[in-house]
Amino acid sequence: MVEITTVGLDLAKRVVSLCGEDASGRVGVRRTLRREAVLGWFATRSPCLVGMEACGSAHWFARELAALGHTTRIIAPEFVRPFRLSGKNDANDAAAICAAVRQPQLRFVAVKSAEQQARLVVHRLRQGWQEERTAGLNRLRGLLAEFGRVYANSATAILSGARAVLSDETLPAALRRGVALQLEHLRELGVHLADCDHEIAQQARDDPRAQRLARLAGVGVLTASAVTATVVDAEQFRCGRQFAAWLGLTPRQYSTGGKARLGRITRRGDAYLRTLLIQGARSALQAALRVVPQRRNRLAAWIVTTYERIGYHKTLVAIANKHARLIWVLLTRDEPLHAHAAAT
Repeated sequence: MVEITTVGLDLAKRVVSLCGEDASGRVGVRRTLRREAVLGWFATRSPCLVGMEACGSAHWFARELAALGHTTRIIAPEFVRPFRLSGKNDANDAAAICAAVRQPQLRFVAVKSAEQQARLVVHRLRQGWQEERTAGLNRLRGLLAEFGRVYANSATAILSGARAVLSDETLPAALRRGVALQLEHLRELGVHLADCDHEIAQQARDDPRAQRLARLAGVGVLTASAVTATVVDAEQFRCGRQFAAWLGLTPRQYSTGGKARLGRITRRGDAYLRTLLIQGARSALQAALRVVPQRRNRLAAWIVTTYERIGYHKTLVAIANKHARLIWVLLTRDEPLHAHAAAT
C-alpha cells in the first residue's frame, strides 16, 4: 500500500476532489468525497501535508485538519495554475495543488483563526450594507428624476428631497408610497451600519495593535481593525515593501534584458484593505494640503511634494504604499509611533 505523504484538495460547495502522493511524488490515490466525509477520511490517515487553494471555507478546513495532526497549507490560486498539466477539472486541480504544495519556495496564505474570521464578518457585512445603501440612494435618485426631481450628488441632498416628496400632493400616490418604503429601507441600513461601526470600534479598543495603527495619519479605526483581523503574522513578510506588494500597491513589473519596465499597480491581494488604504490616503492628502508649510511634519511635507510632482491619483497610491510600509513596521516592531507619522 502506498504511504500518502502529500494531499491536494480541490474544495467545492458539496464535493471535494483529492489527490494523494507518496514521498517520491507518485500518485497513490484519487478520490471525490462528499464535503461532510472529508474530515472522516483524514481522521484515518497518518499525518501528511495537505494543500488547498485560498477560497471559501479553506481556513476552516485548514484549522480542522490541523487539529487532526496534519500540516496544512493554503495556496493562492494564481500559484496553482502553472502546475495544471491538462484541462481544468476538479481532478486536475487537485493534482496541481498537490504538486504546488511540495514546492519549497512557494509562498503560502497564513491560516486565520476563528476569532479573526469572526471579526472580519462585521467588516464584510458593513461593506455589503454600505454598497446596498449606495445602490438604494442611486435607485431613489433615478426614480425621482423621472418626475423632474433632480438633486445634488450627495446622500444628504437626495434624502432631504425624498422626504419633501412625501408631502407633495401633486405627485402620484404610488410614487410617494414607494419613496416612503425606500426611505424606511435606507433608515434600517443606516441602523445596521451604525451597529457595525460600534462593534468595529469596540474591537479596536480591545486590541493594542489596532490602537497603535489607528494613530497613524490616514489610518483610522476601521482600517486598523481590518488590518489586524486580516494579517495573521506580519513577520511572514520580509519587509514593508513585500507587505505593500501583497496588498497590490506596487507596480506590475515586466522586465527583460536588464531593462526594468514598471506598469500600473498589480491590484493583487485583499481588495478591501487596499480600498481602505486608498481612502485613507485621500484623507491624508487633503489634511496635508490644509496645513501651512511651516507647520507640516515630515510625512505631510513628503505628501505635498509628491502631489506637486506626480499629480493626484498617483499620489494616492504612493501614500497608500507608504502607509502599508509604516503599518508593517508597527506590527513587527515594538516601537512607539514617531511624531512625523502620527495623526494630528
